[in-house]
Amino acid sequence: MINLNKISLKFGLWFLGAMLILEVFLFIFLHTSMVDSRIEEELAALQARGNSHRDVLETSYKEETLHHIAVMEAKADTEVIITDQNQNIIITSSKLDKEEQTIITKEIKQVPRDGVTLENRWKSEKYISTITPFTINQNQKGYVYMFRSTDQIQGLISRLNHHFIAGAIMILSLMVITILFLSKALTTPLIRMKRATEKLSKGDFSVNLPDMGNDELGELSRSIKILAEDLKHLKEERSEFLASISHELRTPLTYIKGYADVSRRKDIGETDRDQYLSIIFEESKKLSNMIMDLFDLAKLDKNTFVINRMEVELCSFLHSIYEKVLPAFKEKGVELDVDCKKNVQVMIDPMRFEQVVFNLLDNAIKYSEPNTKTSISVKRENGTIVLKIEDEGYGIPQDDLPYIFDRFYRVDKSRFRGTGGSGLGLSIVKELIEAHDGTIEIKSEQGKGTAFFISLKELP
Repeated sequence: MINLNKISLKFGLWFLGAMLILEVFLFIFLHTSMVDSRIEEELAALQARGNSHRDVLETSYKEETLHHIAVMEAKADTEVIITDQNQNIIITSSKLDKEEQTIITKEIKQVPRDGVTLENRWKSEKYISTITPFTINQNQKGYVYMFRSTDQIQGLISRLNHHFIAGAIMILSLMVITILFLSKALTTPLIRMKRATEKLSKGDFSVNLPDMGNDELGELSRSIKILAEDLKHLKEERSEFLASISHELRTPLTYIKGYADVSRRKDIGETDRDQYLSIIFEESKKLSNMIMDLFDLAKLDKNTFVINRMEVELCSFLHSIYEKVLPAFKEKGVELDVDCKKNVQVMIDPMRFEQVVFNLLDNAIKYSEPNTKTSISVKRENGTIVLKIEDEGYGIPQDDLPYIFDRFYRVDKSRFRGTGGSGLGLSIVKELIEAHDGTIEIKSEQGKGTAFFISLKELP
């Protein structure tokens, strides 16, 4: 059973139908034009023959001339009737029938010297005919009637129709063959791409499509290959993400469960119990923060993370953050400095942007040694505000820099619990900056420190 849902069949049928309609209209136009042209030629030839007889009669009007004209037409496929001024028959080339009699009895008005057509209805009448007047000694003497049987014309048209039908069959056959090849050539790449998308839907990202040129099919093929690569990358990222979540959640839960079991023993002292409960509290706090970060990332992915932007004077905003974090820096022995001029207006969500700055400063204090310096500075660059947070900490290896904003990525591969974070902080920072229509860049050198550059649009 033919599958009418196949695009190759749909395309072929649609194209065949369109070409058939075009061919029918074209053939009707050509046929009508050729038939009309042929009839006009026949009438013109018939009238020219009548004019020729007129010229002969006007040159030599006598019995022998009339008889000669009648004999000549009797041997031809036309007929002649010569009448006087009152349409009385002088001579004919053959015996008249009723149709011819009817034509020559029609009332005649003024006829031009070169004659006129009396009957041109070749489809319904037995004859086509013309009339030409002739004069003797400058006085009109009579008329020359010319007749041609429409059977001959219809036979000619019939042969023409046969030629047209044969030509139409040949063209239709060639058209069907062309459409089959054309539809195959166009649909084969689509079938390949359909199979490729089916593989993608089943989780097989090993898509191998040939280069299909620079047209729309080629662009679609390249898009599918890019999609396959992106899906493969997303699948790998998802696997890594789930593995990282599993590890990050399991670690604090292991600590919480272990120390909770130990704290329940009756043979431990209050000092040890308080220490274990303190560890449980810290691990619970880390777990809570990690879950909140995961919620934030999930909202950002679904575009449900609300950014309530308002006009904020950036320097005052940064100084307020400076006051909040300064005690922690002093406790670590790290100097914190803010360099920002007044009247720098930006559109930000104060709460979310504070989360960004806190994350970056938390990294600075976490990965810096005592007696080092962390600085916050703001400057204008071509209508853009650049916020720079720079430390003199451990720095980041060059190999790690391209992945520093990836989720759960941590430079500290050993995952020391004293300094290692969850690996989500910088991911959230990047997402929040982009939600503010800004950008963030990083420059770092091992042993010398790290600098983050946040670019925002300045309000006019």
